[in-house]
Amino acid sequence: MKFGDFVKVKSLSDTQNFKENLNRLGLQMPCDDHLESGDTAAMAQALTVSGLKIGNRYAIHPMEGWDGQPDGNPSDNTRRRWTLFGRSGAKMIWGGEAVAVRHDGRANPKQLVMNAHTQSGIAQLREGLVQAHRDSMGSDKDLVIGLQLTHSGRFCKPNLETLMEPRVLYHHPLLDGRFGPKENIVLMSDGDIHQLIDDYVLAAKRAWECGFQFVDLKHCHGYLGHEFLSAKTRDGEFGGSMQNRTRFIRKLAEGIRAEVPGLALGVRLSAVDFLPFKADPNLSDSNALGPGIPVDFANALPYRYGFGVNELNPMLHALDETVQFLKVLESLDISLVNVTVGSPYYTPHVTRPALYPPSDGYQPPEDPLIGVMRHLEIVRDLKKMFPAMAFVGSGYTYLQEFLPYVAQAAVKQGWTDFVGLGRMVLAYPELPADVLAGRIMQRKRLCRTFSDCTTAPRNGMVSGCYPLDAHYKKSPQMAILTQVKKAAKLS
Repeated sequence: MKFGDFVKVKSLSDTQNFKENLNRLGLQMPCDDHLESGDTAAMAQALTVSGLKIGNRYAIHPMEGWDGQPDGNPSDNTRRRWTLFGRSGAKMIWGGEAVAVRHDGRANPKQLVMNAHTQSGIAQLREGLVQAHRDSMGSDKDLVIGLQLTHSGRFCKPNLETLMEPRVLYHHPLLDGRFGPKENIVLMSDGDIHQLIDDYVLAAKRAWECGFQFVDLKHCHGYLGHEFLSAKTRDGEFGGSMQNRTRFIRKLAEGIRAEVPGLALGVRLSAVDFLPFKADPNLSDSNALGPGIPVDFANALPYRYGFGVNELNPMLHALDETVQFLKVLESLDISLVNVTVGSPYYTPHVTRPALYPPSDGYQPPEDPLIGVMRHLEIVRDLKKMFPAMAFVGSGYTYLQEFLPYVAQAAVKQGWTDFVGLGRMVLAYPELPADVLAGRIMQRKRLCRTFSDCTTAPRNGMVSGCYPLDAHYKKSPQMAILTQVKKAAKLS
């Protein structure tokens, strides 16, 4: 199955045409026919959460940065990206980007690190974002900015682009050896975890001193925080029972609040896991990768290596454990939850619905609109069960022209509290500002999910939108990226 088998969103002429396509796919996705603008618009309404007044319903997702300095400081490219976040008009900046709490937890050698040496540089990142927001919107009133704190766990690559140095909580029969040699894997001890908790607390204190209003304790996409939730086969304090698997988040909340009681807490959560996928070798050829299929899991049953999946049939996700985890967050008075699903490393079509795959991925095995609907439905169902929590939804970028129409309807119908944007902001950062002001969307700047923002960094290039952002489009690296994609098709 090639991407041409699916109706391209940009070919749909209007919301009526878009809805007809949704009906053809059997998707009951909310979508308004007209956009509201001005102070009375649904997306312009403020919401107060955890004592923070957030001025509108657009949020900017944290995205992993690949353009920092080797010492963990921001670069000019990093600062430029953060000014784009400020110009967007969104009043919720969820995490800025993934910032490692220590060097060995970096997902790439250019990722930011929070420590004494980098603290002032990260503070300046925030200040630049605020100034850009003032310049764009006239005021920084009700702008809320968080910092995402992370340790990359299985995906650590702190020193060299070519050297994976995984730190894991348990051995995974389907993932061990998939990201670097098995012999490089280090199993963390309970003592290692307690030290890491101290590192998180110190990083959170530094974030507060930088002026961030909250920190995101990242539990998504297969990184270490997320791996705690599926550590069912691990012995000791942090594995086995749900009580043990949530000990990490409970210890983080306890430690941070003891040091910085004024700092709010949020969690970006992969609400459900999926089996790792690969390109179907029987349908791959010299022109394109085949569609994604699950890897063989027959020898991994019952499947005790995922969170929010059916152990007897891991092709199915289940929200039972997700609900248990949210009850833990509720007990910790953590009300800010940003929901995503799966991992972009081994289920990219699930996490980031796209028409064109990253170079190390596969062709979408389903119409990407089905993937968007999965995101929306999971958040809708969780919001129903936890109405007092404030949810940020993901997966909206693939909607392209129709993103603001679906976003507005989802918020009005109570499916989510905030609509999060990631890839779209790299291509067209001012989209929220344009929609809120009633300006016509700039169609030529809409993200078409070419996935170059994933392919480029995984090949040692800096973060950004290569097809649409002139800053990168005319760079020498664009030619390199073209060769990388060509080589991927032939492999």
